[in-house]
Amino acid sequence: MILPDLLRPDLRLVVCGTAAGTASAAARSYYAGPRNKFWRVLYEVGLTPRLLAPREYPELLSFNIGLTDLAKEVSGSDAILKGRDFDSISLRTLIADIQPKAFAFNGKKAASIFFSTPSALLEYGRQSGSIGETTLYVLPSTSGAASGHWSIAPWNELASAVT
Repeated sequence: MILPDLLRPDLRLVVCGTAAGTASAAARSYYAGPRNKFWRVLYEVGLTPRLLAPREYPELLSFNIGLTDLAKEVSGSDAILKGRDFDSISLRTLIADIQPKAFAFNGKKAASIFFSTPSALLEYGRQSGSIGETTLYVLPSTSGAASGHWSIAPWNELASAVT
């Protein structure tokens, strides 16, 4: 496992990425890439009371936020990942077991794989389905590589729903 899941029952939110990026794998910390906006966005939308550094990711549990990735055994950019790297079935079972208030994909790539739906057909924001009582969201990726298609609005929608 590249990065351990940061999960427990009764979370208000679990954020799911595709896989740990190269910088995150090297730092052994979620969203550690220098251009990744994740930690700044959590703070700006009010999900955390202060700006956290990537190495402080375990502190998210104190704010009832968890983290995971769809591919746990590999790292790198989305472009190098293969279908066999992802385990949607185990992830769905895990979310059903811990029942967070919301489960959000940080980017359309992970959501596309999880839902078996082409990215072009996915809309940002709350999705029509659920996993038990857990609402589902697709959010613009905070990756620096995805800056051209980025908006904070769906992140604000999510924060309003879980606070």
